[in-house]
Amino acid sequence: MADGARSDHPAVQKQLDRLEMLSPGRDVLGLERISEVLNRLGNPQDKVPPVFHVAGTNGKGSTCAFLRAAIEAEGLKAHVYTSPHLVRFNERIRLAGKLVEDDYLADLLARVLDSSEDINPSFFEATTAAAFLAFSEIPADACILEVGLGGRLDATNIIRNPVATGIAALGIDHEAFLLSPEDGTPADPMVRIAWEKAGIAKKNAPLLTQKYAADMLHAVADHAANIGAHHCPRGEEWDAAIYEGQLHYRDARGKLNLPLPALVGAHQADNAALAVAMLRHQNALCISDAALKAAMGWAQWPGRMHFLIAGPVTHLLPPDAEVWVDGGHNVSAGLALAKHFADYEAGSIDLLIGMLANKDPAAIIAPLHEKLASVTVIPVPGHESHALGDYPDAAAPMAKADDMDSALRSLKIAPGKTVLIAGSLYLAGDVLKANEQVPD
Repeated sequence: MADGARSDHPAVQKQLDRLEMLSPGRDVLGLERISEVLNRLGNPQDKVPPVFHVAGTNGKGSTCAFLRAAIEAEGLKAHVYTSPHLVRFNERIRLAGKLVEDDYLADLLARVLDSSEDINPSFFEATTAAAFLAFSEIPADACILEVGLGGRLDATNIIRNPVATGIAALGIDHEAFLLSPEDGTPADPMVRIAWEKAGIAKKNAPLLTQKYAADMLHAVADHAANIGAHHCPRGEEWDAAIYEGQLHYRDARGKLNLPLPALVGAHQADNAALAVAMLRHQNALCISDAALKAAMGWAQWPGRMHFLIAGPVTHLLPPDAEVWVDGGHNVSAGLALAKHFADYEAGSIDLLIGMLANKDPAAIIAPLHEKLASVTVIPVPGHESHALGDYPDAAAPMAKADDMDSALRSLKIAPGKTVLIAGSLYLAGDVLKANEQVPD
């Protein structure tokens, strides 16, 4: 099933089964189908609270988490639409702070599918329509949307008047969809990626962006100018830097000293800063400095540099073993992992890795090369994934296991050592579920 979506709730599963029958079972880009689906539902996307729309190769989900944390710290309520889910489909749709309940979710999906069977919407298009339907019916103060794939032709880009748009870190991913030739699009891969993401910009709305290479930034700026968006690039209209244990932010409104994010990874400071910039460059909501400061500690984004607490998974290892799980699967994610583990000794990390067949294993292996004590390749349940022979030489003992449990039991590590389980968000979700750390 698309995205491995399953539910323990019979009514939800019935609708997911219907969606599997209707959907092409793959990512489909374009706004024609989602436009027709939403039109039949009364265009709920035009009746939602003020929208914050976030794109990016890496960091867009974390940016959404910081946006939500700041809005809630102000005492307001936010709807949030993100993807994919880790354990439960419900994680994709958060209504006024709480995950969508099963009975309502089943009703939403049924209404979408009842109205669009002849359109054959993709999995993502149908779930996006369900989210907009819910967001139009449940009161809230803001709506946060994470782009699913790309930006320009993503189903979430049906939104007409966001109060702020943002683009997080950029890199190579989803090559089959975003890098295939198309008339009138940039030829250089990274410029093409930037151009695709910039497609979420809207007339009269601020577009907040991180620092990119000059040609990429030029592509974003040109697109923003062409449609009348107000482009606010980092390093010009706003900026942020870590100094003496704080995140120092500044823009035309002034300077702000923030605590460092509680989310693990130096890159999270960049995601937090982008969220702050988006909130400070819009006028629909008033978010105080106190709320922005609180958001640094409140934001949660499971499955990304996630430390496992004591549970069924960690109990398979020696006492005091340090266990991390991360769903990163591209070069940028691999570099972020390497940065996080930069101070660890060489040969100190036992890596359990499962990567989907359409991802590059070198993206994770290469940056961690010298830190690895062993590599165990495991399948990603329910998905086509790479076999041991597909992985590059890690200059460390390499083996394969049938599943995560057998891989963990086979590790010969001393107490206090480090285990990293990485390579796929689907795998990360399985790990969190097995360790009884289900997102709520």
